[in-house]
Amino acid sequence: MNILVNGVLETVPARTIAELVADKKLAASSLVVELNQQIIKQEQWPQTRIQAGDRLELLSFVGGG
Repeated sequence: MNILVNGVLETVPARTIAELVADKKLAASSLVVELNQQIIKQEQWPQTRIQAGDRLELLSFVGGG
């Protein structure tokens, strides 16, 4: 299925946000996911389905000094 991830067209096998995060090996603890301009809470990732044409923004926060 084709979706936009951070503005880049990608073909992904994932069906949920949780699967996509796992497939990309991202650290969920520091990740914010926006699906079609709506922030999705982490506890909703396993049941939030991804559909062809969706737009996702995956934002990682990094601390620093």
